[in-house]
Amino acid sequence: MPYEPINLEQKFGLFDDHWAPRVIAEMNDYQFKIVKIQGDFVWHDHRDTDETFIVLEGNLRIHFRDGHVNLGKGEMYVVPKGVEHKPYAEHEVKMLLVEPRGVLNTGREGGERTAPNDIRI
Repeated sequence: MPYEPINLEQKFGLFDDHWAPRVIAEMNDYQFKIVKIQGDFVWHDHRDTDETFIVLEGNLRIHFRDGHVNLGKGEMYVVPKGVEHKPYAEHEVKMLLVEPRGVLNTGREGGERTAPNDIRI
């Protein structure tokens, strides 16, 4: 078995689209997903799981119904399960998401921003 590190910069170079997470690794039932985002997302929640956002490049704002949190490069935030939120990025943000396998990016909301699940690169 070859022992190869996962190069995040190389993986980000494999796609250009926004709001379409790509699975780069799994640990137990959890997936590590990279994603590029820009603009406004949809209000949504994840009823059964927390969601971890780790900003690798850029500035992310996560809106909540009663406030918001700003994240810069090297910062992370865990949105608790069931908490409605809406990510926003004025300029492109590259980030790592950590969440259980099978979680849809739009939760139960659906719509045009729902990305295909479990795309591996």
